[in-house]
Amino acid sequence: MVLGDDALQAIREAAAIIVDSSYVTCLTGAGISVESGIRPFRGPGGLWTERGEPPMDGYQRFLRDPKAYWERRMRDAGEFGISIMGAKPNPGHLALAELERIGVLRWLITQNIDNLHLAAGSRNVLEIHGNGTYLRCVECSSRWSVAEFTLEEVPPKCPECGGIVKSDTVMFGEPIPATVLSRCFEEADKSDCMIVAGTSATVTPAANLPIIVKRGGGRLTEFNVRSSEISGLCDANVYAPSGESLPVLVEEIKRLI
Repeated sequence: MVLGDDALQAIREAAAIIVDSSYVTCLTGAGISVESGIRPFRGPGGLWTERGEPPMDGYQRFLRDPKAYWERRMRDAGEFGISIMGAKPNPGHLALAELERIGVLRWLITQNIDNLHLAAGSRNVLEIHGNGTYLRCVECSSRWSVAEFTLEEVPPKCPECGGIVKSDTVMFGEPIPATVLSRCFEEADKSDCMIVAGTSATVTPAANLPIIVKRGGGRLTEFNVRSSEISGLCDANVYAPSGESLPVLVEEIKRLI
């Protein structure tokens, strides 16, 4: 796809806003990973759009029978889990890592669990819904990569405290770890500009973060394939695949700074 004139003009407007700002953060959602072969949950082609949303009490079900959860996990990783394991960062992920490297982007908050921002080289990353390549103890919050954790029993127990271990991803009905959530709100409060990329901005509390920036007098730049719930609040709207638009944004910012 070749970016059209409207998209290019919107990218130039977004770049000017970002360069004019002093504390830039970013919020990303499932849309930024579509070009890495990972289907979104909602919208056209979404897993949940096609199959229906999972039960809203997933975490409570896990706590009632963690053994059954682990037996299902070991039997079937599922389409989404398999796609994460084979996914690589796309140019959109790499562009955001470059914005951090050159000192423009302070922190990146992601709703994604696919580890692709970290794999792309971003370091200041807050994973509000956890990371699917890690496991976590529900008692003491110790974390391990899936590759380094030895599964000796089902359900596995934490070697630190003996608590039950689950995927690091935040299930429906499970509280977001308090330390991560508080940091996300702190960064939104500091921001005078937020890049919003690949998210429909419908899932709270992440969807509240751009609103906090806007209410604090900051500006929003949106990079999505289509309009979202917050499009009307944004100061620049780039409607194009993020894997194509964000690298152009980086080049425009480099030209301006």
